[in-house]
Order: sequence, then C-alpha cells, then structure tokens
Amino acid sequence: MDGECGSGPIPGFLDLLAANPDYSRDPEAQLGPLRRCPVHRDPLSRHVLLSRYADARRILNDDSLWRHPSRADPESIFARFVAVRSPPPDTPPGERSSILLMDAPDHRRIRAPLQKAFHARVFRARPLIEAVIHEALGGVAGRAAIDLVAELAIPIPIHAIAAILGVARDRLLEFRQWSEAIILTLNPFRSAEEESRAQAAAEALHGHFRELMAARRRASADDLVSDMVEAQAGGAPLSDTEIILNLTALLVGGNLTTTDLIASGVRLLLEHPAELRKLRADPALAAAAVEETLRLEGPVDFTPRIAPGPIEIGGETFDEGTPLFALLRAANRDPEVFPDPDRFDLSRRGAPHLAFGGGAHSCIGAALARLEARLFLSLFFERFPAVSLPPQAFAWRRLPGFRGLERLEVVLGPPRHRPRSAP
Repeated sequence: MDGECGSGPIPGFLDLLAANPDYSRDPEAQLGPLRRCPVHRDPLSRHVLLSRYADARRILNDDSLWRHPSRADPESIFARFVAVRSPPPDTPPGERSSILLMDAPDHRRIRAPLQKAFHARVFRARPLIEAVIHEALGGVAGRAAIDLVAELAIPIPIHAIAAILGVARDRLLEFRQWSEAIILTLNPFRSAEEESRAQAAAEALHGHFRELMAARRRASADDLVSDMVEAQAGGAPLSDTEIILNLTALLVGGNLTTTDLIASGVRLLLEHPAELRKLRADPALAAAAVEETLRLEGPVDFTPRIAPGPIEIGGETFDEGTPLFALLRAANRDPEVFPDPDRFDLSRRGAPHLAFGGGAHSCIGAALARLEARLFLSLFFERFPAVSLPPQAFAWRRLPGFRGLERLEVVLGPPRHRPRSAP
C-alpha cells in the first residue's frame, strides 16, 4: 500500500521508539502519517508496520504466525534480537527463551501448566494485593508530595508478585533490585554495561528460584513456586530451567508494564477531573478507568508476529519471515473503531482494546495487571481525596517498545483514614 500513502514522509520503525525524543514527547504526531498508510513496509528495519485496528487484531489472533525472532528475515532488526544473547546450539528448545518469544509446540507445552497455576493464584490474590497496597499507601501518608512512580507504582507490583511467588519478606530488597535490573533485557540496544548488570541480576534471580524450588520440594507452601514444582511432580513436562525462565518472564513482562499502567492511570484521572469525579462517585468504575487507560496510554507500543509463509494484508503479499508489527498504540486509537479516540472516557463502550495482544501469545499476566491497577486506583483516590497534579514536565522512559513515565510528582494533601476495601 506504499503507493497509496499520499505525500509526505512516513515514519519507520526506528522513528517509533522511545529513544526518539519526538516520539517520546508526542507519539500521536509520529503515528498520524501511518493512518494514511496503515500497511507500511519499512525498508530500513524490514518490518511491516500495521496501524489499523482490524489488521493488528487479525495478526494477533492468528495462531499460525510465528513469534521467535530467529524465524524472521535475517536482515530485519527483529532478527537481531537473537544476536544479542544466543544460547549454546545444544540448548533444548524450551530452554532457549521464555514463552514470551516461543513458538508451538513448546509454547503450548510450557504455557498451559504455568497459566493454570498462575491464574488460580491471581484468582485468590485480592486480599494479598490489597495488603501490599495498604502498606505502601500507609508508608507515604503524611508526606506532602511524592514521586508516585518511585514510591508506589514500582514497588507495589514487585512486592505483589514476590508474595505470589513465595519470596520471603527479608529478601524483598534483593528481589526488587534483581527485578529492576533484569528489565534491561527488554532493550535490544542495551550497552555492554547494561548487559552485564542484566546478566548478573538474571543469574542471581535464577539461583534464588532454584533455592525456592528445592525448599518447596522439601516442604510445600502456599505460593506459585510450590504450585509449579507440584505440577512438575504430577507429570507436567517441564524442566527446572523452563520453570525458572518463565517465572522470570512473569517479572520481566509484568512488573514494568503494571508500574506504567498504574502511573498512567493516576495521571489521566488527575488530568481529567470530570472522569475522576465519576470514579469518586462510583468506585466500581475503577475497572473502566483501567481499561480506558490501557486503550489510551497502554504500556506496550507494539508487538510482533512473523509470517510463516506468504500472507496478504491490505492488498499486498508479504513473504515468509517478514516481521509484522502490530502498532498497538495506533490501533487502540483507530478513529474507525473508537469514536473521538483521543478522549479519556470512562463511559466508553464498544470494541475491546488490544493492549494485551491476542491469541496464543495474549499477555499471561493481564488478569493480575488489571487487578493490581483496579485496586490501586480505587484505594489511592479513596485514601487521598485531595490529591492533585502539580505543573511538571513529563519525562518518559527510553525503553524501546514501552511507554511509561520516569516520574510522576503528585501532591497528596491530607489523607483519609485507612479506606474500606476496594469494590
């Protein structure tokens, strides 16, 4: 469709990364031209950029498409992901990466027991998460102003998943340090120093998981690590390394994005006082606030699939190995699907957003992220009824493919006594 894109330059893949200050400052200004070229073959990255909701949803839900970058066009930027850290060639397929980048049949073999155990934990996790949030809110009560990202949005998801996994409270500081350092693995352009930090954190975290698994084999506990070793003992075809890699993936794929979801939700509500009044009048609207935040300011900007053979999209055929990038941010503001797409509206109805992807690779942590964000928004605005957003220049994290605030200064005002449970 490149010939139908009209006049003017069309952004390429590298223009849509957080390292580009123009994109970081105003993503919509960069994505706008792609709306007149919704299926764009970018010659530099050798990726196809899909900005239309219908096309993005189609490839996300097509489970025949590939995911692992080793199957992509070797000249594409996506293929370079495997060059950053390649495992030894004799590594079993299930131990080369987590399910985040894995294809069938190993993806299905590993994800099924992990998802069953994890979702059962999330279903029972509300009291645990409420306790984590109450403790964090109590820790900032009495402060005039805070950086919400550092004080609340970062530690709450880390402490919540630590409790679900079974990490002891006296190891929380180490666990948080490992969790924050290992996020560097999400940046394919990381420096040698960042790679060294991430590798050291991964080794330490993997060692801790091995210790936990050994301890749970001696004496089971009420946590996810126990669930996984019991599933393995019961016949689930999982190696220890596969369990460890995918428990780590729960941190890498979930903590940062939940941090960004919480911070963006608070920012949007404070910037839209009419919507915040709706939430205060009906705390059950916290769920709608989370969904609208995910649509309008989702933590993940894009997600790739790879053509397993010739595939037609938008009247053009693409060859096997072509990386197809669903631009989630653009799709979630497609004006043909979302009326007045740039408006933050808790009463919005209609098509579901694509912030969690779709198909076999839909975000395994979506239920936990939604629960944490919903409880946080409800409890935070109940605890601090006079909270406000002071003037500030927002700075966005420079991690490719992700959208999150580095800081969010809020003036708390006098707190209310510990609030009731969230609806």
